[in-house]
Amino acid sequence: MSYRGLILDFAGVLATGIGEAIGQWCVGEGLAPDAWLRALAVDPEGRERYLALEAGRLTQAEWNRHTARALGLAESENLMGRVWAGVRRAEEVIAVARAAREAGMTVAMLSNSFGLDPYDPYEYVGVWELFDVAVISEREGIAKPDPEIYRLTLERMGLSGEECVFVDDQAVNLPPATALGITTVHADGDPGYVGRLAGLLGLELAPETPRVV
Repeated sequence: MSYRGLILDFAGVLATGIGEAIGQWCVGEGLAPDAWLRALAVDPEGRERYLALEAGRLTQAEWNRHTARALGLAESENLMGRVWAGVRRAEEVIAVARAAREAGMTVAMLSNSFGLDPYDPYEYVGVWELFDVAVISEREGIAKPDPEIYRLTLERMGLSGEECVFVDDQAVNLPPATALGITTVHADGDPGYVGRLAGLLGLELAPETPRVV
């Protein structure tokens, strides 16, 4: 079918190299390579803090202070920004977003936030200008996989689920979209998925210009 909308997650879709960058930061701080993951996802209190950050119940500055303390770090200033310093733009996905918009599709970002101030990850990676619609969990007070945030995204796009494709790297975030009729693509790390996404959307991407060394 001919799709009219593309919805993209941010971390793991538009931004890449996250695990590597965070692991290197941890080692540089004298921590175990998985210290960040454990502080955010394994430790129960850390997980609750991160969920509160996503939903806007905790500011990034507050979260920085709590998390620095949990990691045993003396400095909490711009902790999130320091950790994310080595993260890269996913240029192939960004090319798909641009091509989709040029083809007349409505392009949206649907992202579980990890704060916007003092560090704005979307500004840092440089993706704000790609989108007609940006739905960020911090601003809405709800986060994926809550079905309501998907419905809100479709409403702001002015499209039905059947008209849209949604890309996310977290498998848990895909079923609520499928339930609304949205075609889903799992950004599972397979480098070929971007080409399949472009084909699904009926887009032809311009070949990369060889770099002169």
